[in-house]
This record gives sequence, structure tokens and C-alpha cells, in this order.
Amino acid sequence: MTSKLKVSSADLVAQARAVIEEVSTEDAIALVEDPNVQFVDLRDIRERQRSGFIPGSFHCPRGMAEFWVDPESPYFKEIFGEDKRFIFHCASGWRSAITVKALNDMGFAAAHLKDGFVDWVKQGGPVEKVDEAG
Repeated sequence: MTSKLKVSSADLVAQARAVIEEVSTEDAIALVEDPNVQFVDLRDIRERQRSGFIPGSFHCPRGMAEFWVDPESPYFKEIFGEDKRFIFHCASGWRSAITVKALNDMGFAAAHLKDGFVDWVKQGGPVEKVDEAG
């Protein structure tokens, strides 16, 4: 038996989007070569391999984000200690909105790519592919 949730996933996304910084695809494409901006890809590794990724992006699995940004966590990744603007993304902007809300709540400054990687590709943003031969 399926019971109705108190808050739907769509509601969680809407609540997050109301309080986080959202970056439009057009603005994000203009930032891709900015050395002070770090794009963070939350998608599953298979999505990244299948669809490609934003050049220079750092892959951070969605389930590890809160641990990787926390300097007190044994899982902390040094990249998140750098003085950069962090823009997280997923495929459509749902996972990244919820993630960035959680990270902001922790005190980690981050934004997200509002319409995700799908829109990035649609608008002609640069995409790097995994070299299958290498």
C-alpha cells in the first residue's frame, strides 16, 4: 500500500529553488572558462559517461556531496576548500537544487545550474566526452 507523502519530491525542489542561487544556462556557459568557477557534476557516473560532461567539471556523486564539502568529514575533498564559486548541476536541476539547499544550510556557499545539463547541451554549451579508446 502506497501512502501519500507529507512533502513530494517536486515540493522539495520548489522549496529549495525559492532560497538558493540559480544560474541560467546562458550565464553558466559564459562562465565555463572562468578559473574562479568550479562546476560540480552530481549525476551518476553512467550519465556522465553516456552524455558527456562540462569541460573542467568535478564529479561528485549526489550521495557524497555533504560529506565531501565538510572539512571535518573523513571524506572531505580538497577541491571544496578552494576559494572558488561552485555551481552544481545534474541532468534537469532537481537533484542539484536539493543538494545546494542542503549545502547552503551547512554553511557552504554554492549555486546550481537551474535547468541542468540537458539544457546545457540544448543551448550549445561545450561538452567533453569520455575517450572510450583510452
